[in-house]
Amino acid sequence: MAAKPRRYRCLICTHIYDPAEGDPQSNIPPGTPFEALPDDWCCPDCGAMKADFEPIED
Repeated sequence: MAAKPRRYRCLICTHIYDPAEGDPQSNIPPGTPFEALPDDWCCPDCGAMKADFEPIED
């Protein structure tokens, strides 16, 4: 069984990036792992940089 892609939390506003949902606001399709997001991707809620996210344990 493949490992479930890890979710990431914004350290600024606590937004959760869930790979299963993607980011429709930024045209990121469902199934896109966090590591595959563009370097200039930012939090859809607060605008924080990708570097401001941390992995969370499920």
